[in-house]
Amino acid sequence: MRTIGLFEAKQKLSELVERASEGEQIGITRRGKLEAFLVPARNDVSVKEAFANIDRIRMRAKRLPKGMTIKDLIEEGRR
Repeated sequence: MRTIGLFEAKQKLSELVERASEGEQIGITRRGKLEAFLVPARNDVSVKEAFANIDRIRMRAKRLPKGMTIKDLIEEGRR
């Protein structure tokens, strides 16, 4: 895996996306610390499905309403 600084990555984004689409994994660093990966997209996931996955993850990150437990949510989902 190759790493590249954020500033340089911004300058060469089109090239990096092309390389990632060909299978290369590229690490992006900020101030010498690895911050992100640019990897090939999975062809078996549609854009709609990808956004649905993002929404599902966001829902998990939200706090529960006061007085409600995870068990309450599970029971509500079963109704």
